[in-house]
Amino acid sequence: MALDASDATRRRVAVVTGASAGIGRAIAVALGALGWTVGLGARRVAQLEETAELVAGAGGGPIVHPLDVTEPASLDAFCAAVGEQAGLIDVLVNNAGTALPGAIHDMNDEDHRRIVDTNLLGPILLTKRVVAGLRAASAPGDVVFISSDTAKNKRPGLATYLSAKAGLEAFAETLALECEGFGIRSSIVRAGPTVTGFADDWDLAIFDDLMPLWQRFGIQRHFGTMQPADVGRAVVTIVTAPTHMWVPVVEIQPNPPLAASPESR
Repeated sequence: MALDASDATRRRVAVVTGASAGIGRAIAVALGALGWTVGLGARRVAQLEETAELVAGAGGGPIVHPLDVTEPASLDAFCAAVGEQAGLIDVLVNNAGTALPGAIHDMNDEDHRRIVDTNLLGPILLTKRVVAGLRAASAPGDVVFISSDTAKNKRPGLATYLSAKAGLEAFAETLALECEGFGIRSSIVRAGPTVTGFADDWDLAIFDDLMPLWQRFGIQRHFGTMQPADVGRAVVTIVTAPTHMWVPVVEIQPNPPLAASPESR
């Protein structure tokens, strides 16, 4: 299907999962700043309304609807609500995620299942619905998967989370192959440490054990961090790329804090 270069800047209908706070909120606002309609999905509706105000303030058209990516019925209701209000979804950002730190043998079965369902199965099932709509309409689109650098740099204490993210990347890569020639781009944003509320409900005492372990394996070289807006910029770069090009993976990492000058040591 021939795609016109003007498609890269046209007004589009995007949806962002996990849009109630943190990275999801920042992505939604960044897409809203393009003047796009942005469907906002998450379980915390009150916080989605706060995101909606920010999206509208940035120039976008927010649509708020509750979403639990682990429930197929919720996925159907979300897609239907956005479709009824805005039309065909042609940008999907799979951002919703969850993690719990802990040794594999210490975590209970339900925690393992919830991590996999939220980070891997949920995005698979939502992507299926959005891509099916695009294929049926012979329309181009973008699917973006928010991954983690832990998919590449394994961290003890996060085995199930990083396994789900590695699976998500494998799914994204395979989706790209299946959609080749149909104008549907599948892309990954692999984000390093970012300041969010993601770990607010963690027992921070576990880091007394994890930090020395991560440093031992050379995967915690410094304590630099990024902001959610940095991930939003990466997503915008991907979905506004000219239609003749494709950005398969963007990995973003924080710079380390500046070293002290010799005079101040």
